[in-house]
Amino acid sequence: MATENFIVAVGSKRGPKLNAVSEAIAAFAAMLTPGARFEVAGREVETGVGHTPSSREELMRGARNRAQVLLALARTGGANWKYFVGLEGGLDVVNADGVRRVFLESWAFVTDGTRGYFGRSGGVEIPEALAREVLENGIELSAAIDTFAGAVGIRDAQGAWGVLSGNLISRQEAFRVAVVAAFAPFYNRRMYQEARAEV
Repeated sequence: MATENFIVAVGSKRGPKLNAVSEAIAAFAAMLTPGARFEVAGREVETGVGHTPSSREELMRGARNRAQVLLALARTGGANWKYFVGLEGGLDVVNADGVRRVFLESWAFVTDGTRGYFGRSGGVEIPEALAREVLENGIELSAAIDTFAGAVGIRDAQGAWGVLSGNLISRQEAFRVAVVAAFAPFYNRRMYQEARAEV
């Protein structure tokens, strides 16, 4: 029997994002489609949101928009892509007992063209000074974290995640967790079908 080959389209060409998707798929490929080979293909697409999303809703919208743009490209261009992955990183602002808390989060949206699901990383609280730079002064997070850390190109290395966690969690790892979570209804279909049947 011939091995099936599937292409997973990702709405970015950035290394940490593509590597995150590849690592995630390697972890669950045998559960998703036993014996199949998966290839990850990156395409730069528009997000439809700001350069640094500043709410959970905007993060989710950006991730979903990326996946939907890929789906539209496949339908108009005839690309044979099996899954469409949108990834978005940014800030989630929470009011906790009258105090603003700002968390860095990584979100994923995955669709097969019929069904779509979200997943996210955990969150790491960012310093108030960094939050002010981004939220009040309008500085893009990637530029603000470079200044904050005294380095250049952090976005394509460990990312803000690495800087804030002392390199215990990288940007790539945060996106990997989000992708694993977003794909769960696909590779763990039985659990999701049974849960739906019981509701």
